[in-house]
Amino acid sequence: MAAVALAIASAAAGQAPIPAAGPGFDVERYHVVLHPALATTALSGSETITFRSTADALKALTFSASALQVGAARLDGRPVKVVSSAAGVVFELPRALGKGATATLSFAISGVPARGVTLTKAGLYTSYFACDWMVCLQDAPGDKAHFSLDLRLPAGATSLGVGRALPLQRLRDGSERHRWRSTRPYSSYLFGFAAGHFPRRSIRTDAGEFVYLDATGENRNLSEVFVHTPSIARFLAGKAGIAVPDRRYVQLLVPGREAQEAATFSLIGEEELERERQEPATAWVIAHEMAHQWWGNLVTCESWSDFWLNEGITTFMGAAWKEHAFGRAAYEQELDRARQRIDKARAAGFDKPLAWSGTYPSLGTRRAVQYSKGALFLAHLREDLGETIFWDGMRAFARRHAGGVVTSVDFQRAMEAASGRDLSALFAQWVYGD
Repeated sequence: MAAVALAIASAAAGQAPIPAAGPGFDVERYHVVLHPALATTALSGSETITFRSTADALKALTFSASALQVGAARLDGRPVKVVSSAAGVVFELPRALGKGATATLSFAISGVPARGVTLTKAGLYTSYFACDWMVCLQDAPGDKAHFSLDLRLPAGATSLGVGRALPLQRLRDGSERHRWRSTRPYSSYLFGFAAGHFPRRSIRTDAGEFVYLDATGENRNLSEVFVHTPSIARFLAGKAGIAVPDRRYVQLLVPGREAQEAATFSLIGEEELERERQEPATAWVIAHEMAHQWWGNLVTCESWSDFWLNEGITTFMGAAWKEHAFGRAAYEQELDRARQRIDKARAAGFDKPLAWSGTYPSLGTRRAVQYSKGALFLAHLREDLGETIFWDGMRAFARRHAGGVVTSVDFQRAMEAASGRDLSALFAQWVYGD
C-alpha cells in the first residue's frame, strides 16, 4: 500500500494492531456475487464464506463492521441470526462448532458502501476497504483466503478483478456475468474490482502479460502512460527471484492521486503520473505499487505490527529501481527523502522500532517509521552485508515465504542464513528495540 493509499486506511494506521485472524475461525474462501449499479455506488448480491473453526466451541463469527444490509443468513442450510453494529457484523451460529470443523455460511448483501467504492466518468472501482462492499476481515492481513467474484454487468461492459477471468456468461435479461477467480489465497484488504467501459491495451513480453485499463474517461494513450511497466517488472522479478505472479499484471488508470495495490492489479492516479512526467527521476508510484505484487501481496505481514515488511521493502525497492534506471544519485536522493521523514518524526519526539506494536500519534509518523525507516534499514543492511549477500537474502526470503505470511523474525532468519552472521544486535537496534 503506497503512502497515498495508507492515508485512508484508518484501521491500519494510528491504532494498536488487531489479531491476524478472526476470533476462533480461519476463512478459507470468500465467494461474492454482486450486481453493482454503475451510475451509483449501490450494490446488491450474495456472499458465501467457507471457514474452519479454530476454537473448541465456536458459537459466533464476527467480521468487520459494514454499512451494508446483511440478511437471510444460513449455516450449512440452517438459519443464522445476524447482528450488525459499529462493533462488527456478527453471525450467531445455530450450533457450536468444534475445533477443526469446517462449515459454509451464506447470506444476502445490499446497500451503499460507506467507503471504498469510487465513481468515475467511465465506471467505478474499489480501493482498499473491501469489507465495506462485502463481508470480510479488513484488519487481518495474516488470514489469507481464496476469493472468487461474479459481477452482473450490462452487455459490453469491462471488468477487472482478482486473479483470472473465466469466460463471460450471457444472462436471460441481456446482461453478462463476469467471473473472476484468485489463483492463490490473499489478504482481504487486497480484494477489489472495477467495472465500466474502459479502453484497454495489452502487451505480452518475456516478463509476462501487462494489461492497461483507463477508468478516467479521458481516453489516455495507455502505451505511453505505462511505457516503463515491463522493464520495472523485469527488475523487480530479478530482485525477488520470482516471476511476475501469474505472469500477468493489470494497471488501472484512475483520476486523482490514487496509489493502491490489490491482488494481481494496481490503481494508479493520473495526477501522480503527471508529476512524474515532469520530473522522471522522482517517479515512484508504478514501481512501488508493482513491488507489492511480491512484497505485501505474495509475501504478507502476519499483523500490522510487522507492516514495515510490506511498506519498508517496497519503499526501498522503489529507490533501488531508481538507482537502476537513473543512477546512484537518484537512489541516494530517495534515501534522503526517507531520512527527512524520520528526522521530522524524531524532532516531534517520536521514533519507534520497526516492529513496534503500540499506537502511533498520527498517520504521518506511522509512515515515517514503517515506510521510511524501513527503507533506510534495508539500505543499511545492503551496505553492511554487501551487494551479493544482501540480494541473495532478499531472494531467499521471497522464495521461501511466497504465498504465506511473515514476521520480522522470518526476515532476520533469511538474512542471517544468507550472510552466515548473527544479526540479532542489528535487528534489536532497528526492528525490535533494545
